[in-house]
Amino acid sequence: MTAPTLPPRIFTQQEKTITLIGLMVVFLLSALDQTIVSTAMPRIIQQLEGLEYYSWVTTAYLLASTVMVPIYGKLSDIYGRKPILIIGIVLFLLGSVLCGMAGEPFLQNVFGSGMVQLIVFRALQGLGGAALFTSAFAIIADMFPPAERAKFGGLFGAVFGLSSVLGPIIGGFLTDHGSATFFGYFIEGWRWVFYVNLPLGALALFMIIAKMPSLTHKAAGKIDFLGAGLIIATTIPMLLALTWGGTTYPWDSARIISLFAVSAVSLVLFILAERNNPDAILPLGLFRNRTFSLSNLASFVINMAFIGIVMFLPLFMQTVQGVSATNSGLAMLPLMAGLMLSSITAGNMVARTGNYKPFLLGGTVILMVGVFFLTLISVDTTRLDLGWRMFVVGLGLGPAMSLFNIAIQNAVPLHQMGVATSSSQFFRQIGSTIGAAIFGTLLLNNLQTELPKHLPQVPGLENAAKNINLGEMSAQQGNSDTGNQIKAAIDKQYLQIERAFNGDAAATQALINNPQLPAELKTTLKNGGIQAQVHAELTAQASGVAQALQRGEPGRQALLNSRATPAPLKAQLRALPPQALATPQAARVTAQRLEQGILANEPQVVEQAKTSALKQIRTSLNQQATALAAQVSTGMKLGFTESVKRMIGTSIWIILIGLILTVLLPVVPLRAHPQDAKDEGDVLPPAFSH
Repeated sequence: MTAPTLPPRIFTQQEKTITLIGLMVVFLLSALDQTIVSTAMPRIIQQLEGLEYYSWVTTAYLLASTVMVPIYGKLSDIYGRKPILIIGIVLFLLGSVLCGMAGEPFLQNVFGSGMVQLIVFRALQGLGGAALFTSAFAIIADMFPPAERAKFGGLFGAVFGLSSVLGPIIGGFLTDHGSATFFGYFIEGWRWVFYVNLPLGALALFMIIAKMPSLTHKAAGKIDFLGAGLIIATTIPMLLALTWGGTTYPWDSARIISLFAVSAVSLVLFILAERNNPDAILPLGLFRNRTFSLSNLASFVINMAFIGIVMFLPLFMQTVQGVSATNSGLAMLPLMAGLMLSSITAGNMVARTGNYKPFLLGGTVILMVGVFFLTLISVDTTRLDLGWRMFVVGLGLGPAMSLFNIAIQNAVPLHQMGVATSSSQFFRQIGSTIGAAIFGTLLLNNLQTELPKHLPQVPGLENAAKNINLGEMSAQQGNSDTGNQIKAAIDKQYLQIERAFNGDAAATQALINNPQLPAELKTTLKNGGIQAQVHAELTAQASGVAQALQRGEPGRQALLNSRATPAPLKAQLRALPPQALATPQAARVTAQRLEQGILANEPQVVEQAKTSALKQIRTSLNQQATALAAQVSTGMKLGFTESVKRMIGTSIWIILIGLILTVLLPVVPLRAHPQDAKDEGDVLPPAFSH
């Protein structure tokens, strides 16, 4: 379709500056919301009581925002950027207010429980959030020429990196210290994680409505409802399958296979419906543009690898290095510092040279080098040592965060700027989602292979590697769940020993057959246990005392001088009157009386012996449990480290694919003016021709 020819709009420097500030606030608002909520989730789960819905709080936002990105792009091409951005901000703020109110009594049972309310309201937030990123980048493309746009793209990439660090810190602070009472109404700290969007959003809304100039480049056409529906039918089942696969349901389950099948069928129908549609929600003709296709594909691949690294490095730091979850945002600071530095630097250099490809290639090579350095980490790697490796990774990631989008915007005519920009964001989000699913499954598979190599053999923990819980591993010192399993196994063994000492034949036989028990304890159990042992010892002692006393006073003196004679018995011997041993007959009577007295104490001595033995066994088992927990902790760290290294090593090959795609990217100088791409007949410069 031929777009209407409009005279170039000249924007004043004031209009550009105010618009840029407003868009940066919008961008910060959207980027911050993606990271600030995670820190508050444990407290939210505790208060709203919906652990089974935990992942859906994120999934709902992701689904809603991802499917709406290309739709908003097309709508902004038809109706203009400004109204679509305003609608997006209003929806986002409305969703934020409602998220903060989730579970409040005045909402009663709307949508069900508080957690279900939060999920629904997060989806509403996502519907608005999708317009923020897309419109912000498209407006920059409208107002600034590609050569100037590059440095602003780098600045926006830096804002995204900054929000990744600030989000968890702000979220943790508000959750822990934000609870307050206003006008007699108590507001929990976690609710401010959502309410904090309101002042930022209100500022952005005011600047956009009052100060941002109208962009009058609206394209002709109508809304492609069929295409929009098919995008939703393609994307949502695929994202659900990737989110649930390997965790909630097995990959080969009927539910997951059905979701993938629905997505595939919808994709085919989408292609058939859109290939000849002049008003397509995502014009398929754009994919014949090599710059558009290769940039989106390379961005998709690199973001897939990027999320696999960023998503699990904090878990490595918490599990292996002992970094607290609250400080995980700060622990990622080196990576974000590198990303911000290279993003801003690359943007400014591209603005000067007018050529983005060398910086994309250089960034991807640096990224591969940084990821290779990450594969050399070990359990002894310090935070400083890990930090410089992450910094190198950040340097490599920076150019890709903005320059692929610049390349795409530079390659399409102005009236398709919105849909082209939204497609870039769409493929990035899909790449991140697929990367999270793939690398999550890959890490779990690696753990099941590596952990058995490093974990000690513990009764009751035979399936620990198969049932490993990454959430438990992230606790400081890791393995709180495994530590509980060790304690439970030790307690079970102790109770079995206690029953055996009390005459339980089944418990006795089970302990005798246990290869891990000491031989001395097994011998005691085989010969009748503590009672038989005490009986034999007392019988021998009583017989020895009787025989000695029958010899009269010499025998008593021999017993008193013997170290083997117990102290209580020595006291009895000293208390004997002289006449008790004066005659052989008296000595026999005294010996018989003492012998009977010793044997009469057998029940009491047995109980004392049991108590003493069980106390020693309990102490020994506790020491074993402590030593075993330390071995398991070390084994977990070793196994987890090896698993992460293998997973990161896999990402190198994915980044290599991204590098090859970047090499194939056409070399296209940046346009000097936004209007240089001719709208008439969708005519592109020769370098873009296909």
